[in-house]
Amino acid sequence: MKKRVVVAGFMSTCPIAGVVWQHIHYLVGLKRLGWDVAYIEDSARHPYNAATFESGEAAIPHAIAVTRRLAERFGFRWAYRARFTEPMKVFGDFDASGIARAFAEADFTFNLCGAQELHDEVLKSRGLVYVESDPGVEQIKLAQGAADTAAYLRAHRALFTFGENLGRKECPLPNGGFAWHPTRQPVVCDFWEAPAAKEKPLRFTTVANWETKGKDITWKNQVYYWSKTFEFLKFSDMPAAVGRKDVAWELATDMSRDPASQALFERQGWRLVSPHGISTDFDAYVRYIQGSSAEWTVAKDQYLRLKTGWFSDRTACYLAAGRPAIVQDTSFGGTLPVGKGLFAFQSAEDVRAAVEALVSDYEGQCLAAREIAREYFEAEKVIAAMLAKLGR
Repeated sequence: MKKRVVVAGFMSTCPIAGVVWQHIHYLVGLKRLGWDVAYIEDSARHPYNAATFESGEAAIPHAIAVTRRLAERFGFRWAYRARFTEPMKVFGDFDASGIARAFAEADFTFNLCGAQELHDEVLKSRGLVYVESDPGVEQIKLAQGAADTAAYLRAHRALFTFGENLGRKECPLPNGGFAWHPTRQPVVCDFWEAPAAKEKPLRFTTVANWETKGKDITWKNQVYYWSKTFEFLKFSDMPAAVGRKDVAWELATDMSRDPASQALFERQGWRLVSPHGISTDFDAYVRYIQGSSAEWTVAKDQYLRLKTGWFSDRTACYLAAGRPAIVQDTSFGGTLPVGKGLFAFQSAEDVRAAVEALVSDYEGQCLAAREIAREYFEAEKVIAAMLAKLGR
């Protein structure tokens, strides 16, 4: 009997590069494991066109064009139902009855990032699986007695989280009475393979939102922040602190609404580039990572102070491209190897030591980075481990 799976997410309504690749890695990984894969987005969420900044009904043509192009390229069936339209508009390979059948007949429905609303059709899925990429907020809501969060999660057969330390003594987050299975972002490593970087000086880069709002949360009289802004500011002096002329520092981020920070980073020796072309073109995103020498980046306050063990899907793509990474420590060292190809830092001194190690054996560091990606992030391995937890 054919193994059927639905991947539900938010790629159509938010077709930016990082989000697109998050979804594609699941879709292609499942296909390579022999599953008949359908991507269905059945949502009242308004789509967004990052190139024109349009949202709502005006952005639907862009959402459809992007999803159709991806489906043709990577070979999966798809549907997008815009539940906010009247009457509801359906696009893709399934009509409304086909969407209902796909959910009902699938062995599993992977609800990526908890983005899928639980409509009647979704609730008829035999194996609804929640995949949490951002640990912290839901667990704290559960601790605060949020009945709607508990009801939403209870509808799922299993819960997976990128918070790989959840349940370990170093991570204070409660489980809220639910069993959480650790997982991480799958990556189709051959999509990212690139020749060794030859550029001098070595160019350390990352792609980031400068400021994000809406998910700060208070717990036990402390505010845990969602934005990376504060963490970037703590390390704004990295170029001078490291003090190597054979290393260049670059951020692909938009600080135009924060001119004081933009001036600070430029004074400190950073090159700032626009992220918009990179984020709106998923192939440009790949080329940017492949064209870098390494990644240096920070993490969100929530992941850091709660010691979740979270690891960035973007950083996993750098590793798959054979690009070493120096990333702020969310206590992921218990699940991933650090010290060659991948470095965790808490202080400027940690960064300096990592840069010295990286520069002194750059080729070896690139090989180590690629091996970490293949061993720990290869899509077929990550997804097969999830399916094993599900009894398949």
